[in-house]
Amino acid sequence: MPENRLGRFGTKIAILRAGPPLRAIRRCYPKSGSHFKPGVRVMHNVLLAIDGSNASEEAAKFFARIPHFDPVELTLVSVVHRRFVHASYSTNELIEKAYEQDRMNALRSLDRIAELFDGANVRVRSELIEGVVGESIVQKAKDIRADLVVVGATGHSQISRMLLGSISDFVATHSPCSVLVVRPQAIPKPSAPLKVCLGYEGTGPCQAALEELKESPWRGKTELHVVSVAACLNEMYADSDCVQHYKDQLAQAKEQLEEVSDSVTTHFIEDIHYGEGITRFVETHDINLVVLGETPRSQFSRFLLGSTSQYVLRHVPCSVWITRNRMIEGLKAKQSKSNSRSALN
Repeated sequence: MPENRLGRFGTKIAILRAGPPLRAIRRCYPKSGSHFKPGVRVMHNVLLAIDGSNASEEAAKFFARIPHFDPVELTLVSVVHRRFVHASYSTNELIEKAYEQDRMNALRSLDRIAELFDGANVRVRSELIEGVVGESIVQKAKDIRADLVVVGATGHSQISRMLLGSISDFVATHSPCSVLVVRPQAIPKPSAPLKVCLGYEGTGPCQAALEELKESPWRGKTELHVVSVAACLNEMYADSDCVQHYKDQLAQAKEQLEEVSDSVTTHFIEDIHYGEGITRFVETHDINLVVLGETPRSQFSRFLLGSTSQYVLRHVPCSVWITRNRMIEGLKAKQSKSNSRSALN
């Protein structure tokens, strides 16, 4: 059973021991007249990983800046890893003291981050979990059926490096939903516009990413840039139908995004490598957030980053949002139809 207590700001904190985490109740808040289709997951159930570092706190602030139509169920999770070693009594005592210090720091961090969302259209639940960091975050995302996992790109701990770096890569690879990896150095000042770049090719994952992007009202201090990279064009095709096809796709994407944004700009660029093209665009335009579509590679519970997503995640100097939710729902629907047909035969 979890041990419940109130944090310094009155936030309910569930302290979980080894074993299966609590299963949160998933609530839907349908918006009347919205463009969302019934049965499609929207961004209302979010897991935010906290480790007490400046990076994780900046990740929380960055997520707080992302607009949303409906109320958000936000689960703050901090994972403390208890290290077991075969050593002398004095060594084990030092490790135990370090663990207790990490635990207390984690509780204070949960309280501090919860305060950032005071008065917002967000219902916050905080949980302290004991376990292996990456696996615990992914498992918690599965248990609460999260729509989005938010992690910082770097972190620290007295016992081990908790978040992130290798952890962010693990979470981005294995999470059963969309993932937002935040790099603090690319977060704009409150007075500056938020610059968002969508990598777009007109394929299924890219269209799914666009539709997931449309789940937020990006009006106000936000600039949306839709970028299409042609990695195989040369002078022979410079004026061909191929180029026009790219531009037509960009025009269609712009028309869709203008439903939720006042500032949408399209860009058609040529580069020898898609990932390098996106990275160079991000660097030259001071982009704060890149949005990419990703496809599950095998089972619904197991994901592998594609070469483009992996390259961009590891090379761009800004935050990266890897979208999966709509592709997952589409694959589940396809599998359900296939099973129904098999049952009839």
